[in-house]
Amino acid sequence: MKNPNGDPTFREIPDSSPRGDLTVTHNYYDHRSADRDINVIFPLDRLGELAGEGRIAGRAPIHLGFMGHIDGPLVDRLVKGTAPEAAGRLIAAGADCVLLTPA
Repeated sequence: MKNPNGDPTFREIPDSSPRGDLTVTHNYYDHRSADRDINVIFPLDRLGELAGEGRIAGRAPIHLGFMGHIDGPLVDRLVKGTAPEAAGRLIAAGADCVLLTPA
């Protein structure tokens, strides 16, 4: 949050992460609802329910969290470096598709 252009990096989050350990660090929007229930912006439990109902095959063993604010010169870094690296990690983890949630 020190850089006004944001942060083009991502965090790898194991699927087994306790939901109480997940937190929002973005200061550019009101995230009180997400602070009460992380599924508002990171719906791991909802995806688990869909898998339990047989509607999706399951969740990947890893998930990725990005900063919601990336601007200026960092956009190029995101597009040319971070995003391809993230896609590669998800492919290697066996993900068939991704769900992007704005936050």
